[in-house]
Amino acid sequence: MPASLSGAAVAAPRREREPAAAARPVPRPRRASQRRLRSGIVWIVALAVLLVGVVAVNVAVLRLNMRLDDLDRHRTDLQAQNAALQSQLSSAQASPRIQARAVRMGLVPAAPQDTSYVQLTRH
Repeated sequence: MPASLSGAAVAAPRREREPAAAARPVPRPRRASQRRLRSGIVWIVALAVLLVGVVAVNVAVLRLNMRLDDLDRHRTDLQAQNAALQSQLSSAQASPRIQARAVRMGLVPAAPQDTSYVQLTRH
């Protein structure tokens, strides 16, 4: 038996250690990419919230405009009714007032048989 195979322990060949920097893979900048991803998501959410807000404001303005149109129509109707009522009131007050003043002045209504008409014609 050769001496190397005898019961004595034989040392394994020594491996050379590689430098620590070369052994580790280059770390990826996860934090920077995660930060960019998060900021992108934040911007998307912020824009979505702003768009929802713009739509909500537009809907509110549209509803207010519709309400204003209804109120304007109602106001126009009320003004027309007021004008008609004012005209009726004025007509109702004019005739009795004129008759009362005529009576105070001593005037009396003419009898139909005492009424005559003057015809104006050109000759």
